[in-house]
Amino acid sequence: MQEFLSTAFGFPTVVFGVPLVLVVGFWLVVALGGTDADALETDALETDAAGLGGLLSSLGLGGIPATISASVFVALSWFASLAASSLVDGITTDATKIAAGVGTLVVAVLVGWLGTVLAVRPLRRVFAEGRPASRADFVGRVCVIRTGRVDVDFGQAEVTAADGSTAIVQVRQTGADSFAAGSLAAIYSYDEDGEFFWIVPITGAGGAAKAHPV
Repeated sequence: MQEFLSTAFGFPTVVFGVPLVLVVGFWLVVALGGTDADALETDALETDAAGLGGLLSSLGLGGIPATISASVFVALSWFASLAASSLVDGITTDATKIAAGVGTLVVAVLVGWLGTVLAVRPLRRVFAEGRPASRADFVGRVCVIRTGRVDVDFGQAEVTAADGSTAIVQVRQTGADSFAAGSLAAIYSYDEDGEFFWIVPITGAGGAAKAHPV
């Protein structure tokens, strides 16, 4: 027991110890009803979300609530650090303890990241199936212009959703770009008041094309 505590509160395991305590405390609050569990389902599900959700998405950990992916990462990193520290503790000297600790920290982070990536994949499908469809899902996708022109007041385009279904949506542009029927454009924003999407042309893309997701 003494050896376990010494390793758990030693470097580098202690680096993950504090976040682990916060993670455990958070889920205890959730279990006791102190936090709305339903709210977790919409937490950082957008791949372009800012803050923690955006960071996790860039690391391949997006698509599920950030609280879940962050919790899995912390738990796996802590366990990997604890196990690795126990293995190297008996073969290191005072002169090499710092280097061994830094190496263990790096390995623990990599193991935590890889393990979380593998855990996120099946969970991502679960949360995607339970998530209601939203027009904001089209933001970031490529669309095909279906009208002879697109300006600040008029325009339609065809866009393909993640499930393969297509929809005709209202599109607008803020500049003076030339859009012809069949040309490609990128959707970059959705106007909730006007219920239309803002688009920009895709450089070098012309002629007829079939809508597809990016």
